Amino acid sequence: MKQAQKINYQIELDKTIKQITDKNIRPRLLLHSCCAPCSSYVLEYLTKYFDITVFFYNPNISPEPEYQHRVNEIKRLIKEMCPYVEFIEGKYEPERFYEMSKGLENEPERGARCLKCYRMRIEESAIAAKNGGFDYFTTTLSISPQKDSAALNAIGKAVSDIYGVDYLYSDFKKKNGYKRSIELSAKYSLYRQNFCGCIYSRKDMQDN
Repeated sequence: MKQAQKINYQIELDKTIKQITDKNIRPRLLLHSCCAPCSSYVLEYLTKYFDITVFFYNPNISPEPEYQHRVNEIKRLIKEMCPYVEFIEGKYEPERFYEMSKGLENEPERGARCLKCYRMRIEESAIAAKNGGFDYFTTTLSISPQKDSAALNAIGKAVSDIYGVDYLYSDFKKKNGYKRSIELSAKYSLYRQNFCGCIYSRKDMQDN
C-alpha cells in the first residue's frame, strides 16, 4: 500500500501568508498560547500578517500559582513586545482536565492523554474564534520539539470543520522557530518552565 505523503505544514502556512499578502488584507487570528516563551517567536512572526488576539486557555496547568505565573508572563510579554496585540484569558478549570484524564493517568508523555489535552484546548480556541468572529485560529503548541505537529494540525482541521472557522496550519519549530523563541525568552527574561504544565508532566520531569 502506498504511504500517504507527509504534509509540510510550514509550506501550508507559507501558502496562506502569500494568499493574504497578495490580497493586501490582514485577517483576524485567535492565537492559542500555551506559554510566553512559545508565543514569543510566533507573535514576532505572525504579527506581520495578522491582527492577533492571544487566547490563554490551559486548564492542564497546575498548581494554580504555576498557572498564574504563566498568565502573568504572557501578559507581560505582550505589553513589552507587541502592545497592540489583544489578550483573552479563558476559564481556569483544572477539574475539566482531571475529568478528561481519568483512566489515562499512566499514559506516557505524547500519548493518548496528551492528544486529548491538545484537543480540549484547541477545540476551546475554535469555539472562542467562532464566537469572536475571527477569520483564523491556531496554537503555539507546534513550536515545541516535544509536540507532534501532524497530530496538532489534524486536530485543528477536525475542529475547524465542526465550528466553521479556518485553522491556520503551522509547524512553528520550522525556520529555527524554537531557537528564536529561546533567544526572545532571554531578551525579555521570560520564565521558561521545565515541564508542560500538568501534574503528570511534572512527575515525568522529576522521574527523569
